[in-house]
Amino acid sequence: MAYQITFTNRFEKHFKDLTAQEKKQLQNKIQLLAENPMHPSLRTKRIQGTTDLFECSVNMDIRIIWYYEGNRLIILLDVGHHDILEKY
Repeated sequence: MAYQITFTNRFEKHFKDLTAQEKKQLQNKIQLLAENPMHPSLRTKRIQGTTDLFECSVNMDIRIIWYYEGNRLIILLDVGHHDILEKY
């Protein structure tokens, strides 16, 4: 059973800054994330120093920051270039 995915206003705002190509890649990765958050191509890992925040890769530069809400929901917190990780 796939996860449901929702996102924050911050995610939505930063999504708009991505190029068309990056948005397309992101949509593919979100689909994968819903099916299997630990899929190898996502390179999912817990963000260092946090207990419940995760990051995964869209491409070599773009990252998604997210967390689980309950058993079946993933909240996408933010998206952006690799340096967004410094905020968390």
